Amino acid sequence: MARPTVAASIILFKENAVIEFDVQAMSCGHCVSVVSQTIKELDPEARVEVDLAHKKVKIESAESPARLAQALTEAGYPPA
Repeated sequence: MARPTVAASIILFKENAVIEFDVQAMSCGHCVSVVSQTIKELDPEARVEVDLAHKKVKIESAESPARLAQALTEAGYPPA
C-alpha cells in the first residue's frame, strides 16, 4: 500500500515597523505622489499614508528608518 504524500508550504512574514516622518518640503499632490513612489520603489510591499495638511508620512515597512529617510532625502523630501 502506497503512503500518501503531503505537500507543505512555509510562509515567512517579515516584521514590519511603522515609522512616521515629518516632511516639511511637501506642498502639493505631486509631492505626495513622489514621496509615495519613492518608498514603494525601495519596498514594494510598504504601506504609505501621506497627510499633506500636517506634512506627515506614515510608513509600514520592513526597511530600516535610516534607509527610508535616505531615500526620501535623495528624492528631495528630507524628513525633519
